[in-house]
Amino acid sequence: MELIQRPRRLRRNEAVRRLCRETRVSPDSLIYPIFVDETLSGVRPIESLPGQYHYGLDSVNQAVEACMEHGVGHCILFGLPATKDACGSSAWAEDGVVQRAIRTIKAAWPGFHVITDVCMCEYTDHGHCGILHGREVDNDETLEVLAKTALSHVEAGADMVAPSDMMDGRIAAIRAVLDANGHTMTPIMSYAAKYASAFYGPFRAAAGSAPAFGDRKGYQMDPHNRKEALKECALDVEEGADILMVKPAMNYLDVIRECADTFDLPLCAYSVSGEYAMIKAAAAAGLVDEYRIMCESAVSVFRAGANMLITYYAKELADAMRKGDLG
Repeated sequence: MELIQRPRRLRRNEAVRRLCRETRVSPDSLIYPIFVDETLSGVRPIESLPGQYHYGLDSVNQAVEACMEHGVGHCILFGLPATKDACGSSAWAEDGVVQRAIRTIKAAWPGFHVITDVCMCEYTDHGHCGILHGREVDNDETLEVLAKTALSHVEAGADMVAPSDMMDGRIAAIRAVLDANGHTMTPIMSYAAKYASAFYGPFRAAAGSAPAFGDRKGYQMDPHNRKEALKECALDVEEGADILMVKPAMNYLDVIRECADTFDLPLCAYSVSGEYAMIKAAAAAGLVDEYRIMCESAVSVFRAGANMLITYYAKELADAMRKGDLG
């Protein structure tokens, strides 16, 4: 009798499936985005992101407490300032919204790990990610303000900074300023391969960061390009990045895999607002099982090679991991 190979033996029940899983994850790999609005008192639902909220400085610790209750110990902070100007000066102000939020969080939760987004788009009145000369972003002039912003975050108590602007040379500029001011042990998570994606719409509504004119295709990456992502990552490694990121996640799993295989640094993926909003909308219409889609989408990112994931589903995913439905 011919021998039949039976891989199904290792799929026949939940116990053996969990035993033989190739992709293992834990809540330690999850990062939750928190939006802090300087003008807000209390909590306000974000219309473009169902289930997500803007927090005032008086309520930001509610977001942290909820994370901790679910076993999520990392956040990435985004600030909505009270005022904006052409150069985004509130981004590096000592009493800026992110700087105050960091101090508020650390006073109550010193062990909670705070990562800060470093960019100018939320702080400039034109919504672009740097200093404008005419209608063009001046790359090199922007480096100085990005470095000042990163330093101000770290001096306020941030554990890690994550520049998302996609200016050339910004990792080297930030590393030099941090080191010169004694912050040699503060890591930099680089948005290394950030694509000019249509998936950012709900975030831009939530953060008030849509550009007033034009687009960001001149500094964010063309979605057609794979090799360019490797080049961007290699440059950031050379400049001193500690963690690399691919953004968005879902439509760029091939890029995540190739970057994970090519570079020895930890790799983060960002499951962005459009990905989250599509699942929410489909679930609200009764078209999909939200819980299963959430889990399957997340595991695909880790299976592709990411070590950590920024996601609006962080708390729910942490619960799923503890239940054994994921990882």
